[in-house]
Amino acid sequence: MSAALLDTALARASANNAADDLSLSQRLAAFVAGVADEAIPAKVVQRAKRHLLDTLGAALGGASAAEPRSARAVTAIDGPGRAPVWGTRDTLSPRNAAFVNGVAAHALELDDSGGCDHSGAVVLPAAFAALSCTPRPVSGRAFLSAMVLGYDVGRRVLEACGGYSPHNARGWHSTMSCGVFGAAAASARVFGLDAARTGAALGHAGSFSGGLWGFIHDASQTKRMHTGRAAEGGLLAALLAQHDVSGPTQVFADVWGGFFNAFAPDTHDRAALLHELGDTWKLMRCSIKPHASCRSAHAAVDAMLALIGERPYDPQRVRGVHVRLSEFVGRMCGGRDLRNLASSQMSLPYALAAVLVHGHAGIDAYAEAARRDPRIAAMLECITLETDPAMSDLDEPVITLDLDGEPPRSRQVLTPLGDPLNPLPDADLLSKYRSLATLALEPARADALAEAILDLDNLADARTLLAWLPGDADARPLLR
Repeated sequence: MSAALLDTALARASANNAADDLSLSQRLAAFVAGVADEAIPAKVVQRAKRHLLDTLGAALGGASAAEPRSARAVTAIDGPGRAPVWGTRDTLSPRNAAFVNGVAAHALELDDSGGCDHSGAVVLPAAFAALSCTPRPVSGRAFLSAMVLGYDVGRRVLEACGGYSPHNARGWHSTMSCGVFGAAAASARVFGLDAARTGAALGHAGSFSGGLWGFIHDASQTKRMHTGRAAEGGLLAALLAQHDVSGPTQVFADVWGGFFNAFAPDTHDRAALLHELGDTWKLMRCSIKPHASCRSAHAAVDAMLALIGERPYDPQRVRGVHVRLSEFVGRMCGGRDLRNLASSQMSLPYALAAVLVHGHAGIDAYAEAARRDPRIAAMLECITLETDPAMSDLDEPVITLDLDGEPPRSRQVLTPLGDPLNPLPDADLLSKYRSLATLALEPARADALAEAILDLDNLADARTLLAWLPGDADARPLLR
């Protein structure tokens, strides 16, 4: 199927040029612009609706966090616009709304993962902002196609960089560095740009890329900004292309200034950009997060939940917790900085301590009062980490729990809850969505929005969703 879809898209893209004469970005753009909505399989569309629901829930809940409120204060200097700031009564320019909503979607660390990495928080704020400045109707089915294609492009760029761990190990935060391409592709599709203009958008996106892991060392809140910046950059890239500002066609080529030469000089595989295009849909590999921690801590949380659930448990019986993990995961999530929400959510030791003290690693376990519970400090003292050089970067940690009066027990969860191979049940997904969305929306409004999303492929104009997104997050206590 992939070859036929790509050939059809290329034929639409260029009647004058042979397909082989088109650059990688032009071939990818031809696919994004030319693939028919009906060519995207029904199972992919259904999965997209789950991720859309999940992302909006995360963003509506996240609207009460410190980072999106600060971002809104900065962008409000430009004055109101016509794009809604989700969960609030404010409107901003489409670019500023894409930025603020992207920050909100990632603010609670409960948005999806496994794409660029955090695809939903990048692609959907850009796509909704594009909806807000589109004069023509965009059907719900067409909007879902734009979303799917945005996820696809962002992940393909990451895989062509060599994959998640090599690219991030160099210090790049792939959510921003690769996500901006996904946001540009989704926005271009919402605008209905042709292949040439979509290619220009991808070219612009290459120059708008960036995002460093420097935030990991000092409790910086910059990580939350990356999703918003990628969403805003992708939307801007598509807007420039829409107005016929040309972008480089060699952005993925082996040339000076090419994206892979600059961002992944030793690990890139350009062929991955188009590999099985139209046949393997990258959204299908994305995870929905049940826990409010970095995704790399989820398997450890699941392992600990299993260990304490096997028999009666008393936190006072904990003698020690040993964690055997890879150097990559240890470097990313081994810290114990609890100064704010952002830093604590990047701490695997805190995630385990939260489970042992509070019984879960949901967003309530990361509230300031929960973090300052004196039992947490005592439990953290019991947790030791051991880096195992034999483990590959993304191997899941092995958790050993030592309780007074019984021998130590170990558990390694290879497929955490929320993974595509261990999906979050529909009831749990809706429960997560409602618990977060109702932080900003009245319950009846949140339920109506969920119903509209789950029936989105039958909606005549996706722009009607914009009316459901204002709310009262500003009346909620600040989450920090």
